[in-house]
Amino acid sequence: MTRRKRRKITGLLKCCILLVLPFGVCAGAKGTAVMREKMSGESSIIAGKTPSAKGRAELSKESTYSKERSAEVEDILSNEMILSEGYGFNAETETADVVKLKSPLEMIADNAGPKPYPTEGEWNAGGDIVRTTYGPYKGNSFFDLEGGGQVNNKTSISNDDLRRESACFADFKLSNTSEPQVLIYHTHTTESFEPYVREHYDASFNYRTTDETKNVVMVGDAIEAELESAGIGVIHVRTIHDYPSYNGAYGRSRESILPILEQYPSIKVVLDIHRDAIASETSAYQPYIEIGGKEAAQIMIISGCDDGTLDMPNYMKNFHFACRLQEKVESDNKGLTRPILFDYRHYNQDLTTGSLLIEVGSHGNTLEQVQYSGQLFGKSLAGLLNSMKEEE
Repeated sequence: MTRRKRRKITGLLKCCILLVLPFGVCAGAKGTAVMREKMSGESSIIAGKTPSAKGRAELSKESTYSKERSAEVEDILSNEMILSEGYGFNAETETADVVKLKSPLEMIADNAGPKPYPTEGEWNAGGDIVRTTYGPYKGNSFFDLEGGGQVNNKTSISNDDLRRESACFADFKLSNTSEPQVLIYHTHTTESFEPYVREHYDASFNYRTTDETKNVVMVGDAIEAELESAGIGVIHVRTIHDYPSYNGAYGRSRESILPILEQYPSIKVVLDIHRDAIASETSAYQPYIEIGGKEAAQIMIISGCDDGTLDMPNYMKNFHFACRLQEKVESDNKGLTRPILFDYRHYNQDLTTGSLLIEVGSHGNTLEQVQYSGQLFGKSLAGLLNSMKEEE
């Protein structure tokens, strides 16, 4: 059934309801710095370090479902661990720009989990928070995309060759279907942010929380809302993969999303939403830009390259999509992105030709900045994907 037909049927149903009932009641509520765990166990995105051989082997090996996770996989497939399947939900918008969302500062989680976000009275003084806006980069590894934005090439592929690849169209099309076409998940689910703009971070807070209103799940919610508003079906996996154990998070997130991809071959785009950690010994950085009178955290797309050891034969197809997405985000909101990081990384990007890792802000950014960035990014992504739909 096409979206047009579904809308006609929905319209008829609404008319019938209005004739029968004098009032309609609707309720909906989505009640829904120590530096990045001292950078424990994480690759330095800024330094562009290549994962170790051991790490590559762990990330690229075939995932198997352990007995301990069999019940969890069943929960995923029964939607108990999925926020929404969207399928064309039309949200009321605040303006022509983004969907109206509740501020994360006002959100209260039904269950904050074993590592709640600090309350106002629990914050302590620490190092400096440096507010900055990253502009165009210069250097031998950087080149501009024709439609806006840049690429940071950290591989042995020449810039000339990669520039030619960057001009290619994405290697997939979306269909006019009620099935989900985008999957959002979080390998490092507990990654968190600053509460508000301030001069100093709290050295006792490691920027991790199981409270999904204060971590990257909230950012995923913002992206999801924009996609649904544009009529694009979404599955959002809220599963925590990095707590209590951080090591092995990519293997666990892979086990979460594989059965979903098997059940829904309609999914073309798979986004692992993270936040970066930009810091010095005594400072946490807050990369932001003002858009529409509000501050948004700057975003970085990571597209992995295979050096022959990562088992990603279609990595360049992911890069094609990354370039189209970067250009769209930049054309909609100039300065919102940092350059695409194209490096020898795996990050489960072998699963589709639209698999990318998205760094929304850094640990120095605020909750409201990253939520707004999620909305802006989601709106641009929706616009791009709708332009890629096959004609009926």
